[in-house]
Amino acid sequence: MTVPLVFALAGDGCAIAFLISTITILLVALNVNQFARISASPGSLYTYITDHMHPRFGVLAGWALLIAYVGTAAAVSAGVTNYANVILRERFGVQAFPLLLIALVMVFACYLAYRDVQISARLMLWLEAGSVALISVVAIGIIVRHGWRLDMAQFTLKGVTPERLRLGLVMAIFSSVGFESATSLGSEARNPLTSIPRAVTWSAALAGLFFFLCAYAEVLGFRGETPTLDKSLAPLHVLAQKAGLPPLVGTLTDLGAVLSFFSCFLACITAAARVLFLMGRHGALHSVLGEAHAGNQTPHRAVLLSSIAAFVPAGIMTLRGMNLFDIYGLIGTLATFGFVTAYILVSAAAPLYLRAQGRLTPRAIVISILAVVAMGAALLGSLYPVPVSPYSILPYLYLGLLASGFAWSMIWIARTPAPVVEIGGDLAGLPNEID
Repeated sequence: MTVPLVFALAGDGCAIAFLISTITILLVALNVNQFARISASPGSLYTYITDHMHPRFGVLAGWALLIAYVGTAAAVSAGVTNYANVILRERFGVQAFPLLLIALVMVFACYLAYRDVQISARLMLWLEAGSVALISVVAIGIIVRHGWRLDMAQFTLKGVTPERLRLGLVMAIFSSVGFESATSLGSEARNPLTSIPRAVTWSAALAGLFFFLCAYAEVLGFRGETPTLDKSLAPLHVLAQKAGLPPLVGTLTDLGAVLSFFSCFLACITAAARVLFLMGRHGALHSVLGEAHAGNQTPHRAVLLSSIAAFVPAGIMTLRGMNLFDIYGLIGTLATFGFVTAYILVSAAAPLYLRAQGRLTPRAIVISILAVVAMGAALLGSLYPVPVSPYSILPYLYLGLLASGFAWSMIWIARTPAPVVEIGGDLAGLPNEID
């Protein structure tokens, strides 16, 4: 669903927008790994920023990440609903009530995250592997059918203005955000100081290359098609037919999209719950959120809260009769602002951390500056040129949500003189921390 939305904004610059976003995300990944190689904590970027910048920056980052993870979960629930109904309509001639499908996604994902993060992580891995394999077959089939000739209109940015490319870049970044969510697992991961940095790097690189391939193939395959790429409800299904693949492949691809969106929902509520967990332990939110389940060793209350928070906006927008692609695009864009804020803060915190460790180098400073500038440019691209409504109000809605959450935590901290763990202090971990 992301590629058609980027195409609607950037036209033939769609694939290049994904390539630029991949380079930008990799710069952030290099900064994130400065922390992940030394410290493992369930708090993700929130912990890194809290420990090495002023504690209030940590609270700000925490709320930015909560908006990002919860918003992404809400957005992809619309993706599950869209593709589930595509399959039901194609195979059975029926449609399910969208609100019911979103509720089922929330309940099932909440159950998995509540019970055991290892089960949910393994499930996500297999679901994504199957989905990526199916989509790759379709994309490569389109390229082969085209004759391996380069589509020069895409590489020369034919008819693409810098303004359109910049607008498309914000949504393209949304395809790779969350690459850092492996850091939220802390010592729950096996060999975390090795496996988590590796996961961060490869998630950023492979996801970016995969989206570049898909964007190139989809733009190529939809040339001359009606409806156009940005209007198609199931573009991969159409492309599977154009690639000459059996009809079953199109259905399986749609099923892969359902599973992929679901696994993303699961990943987001898992990461959001761990941010809530540490904010509760630090006293930035109610302490009940900082308690782990006695048997499952999961932040069960935080999981439940993040699941409900993701369901509410998607459910309300669905009840109002909004198009599922619009729900995905609007909430997804809002979530991207949260990620960009956190990425800017963690990139700024990396040199401070390295200086405290006595490991600061000119190369690290340059990487930090490039990441901050790249993310800042992406953020400005959402403000000017002014996008069409309702996208034009999203930056201000995001700022309102961020400011409200930050103010709430500051008031809560002031009213709670003895938090479980002082902000900026050592973390209890879930179930323990390596530092």
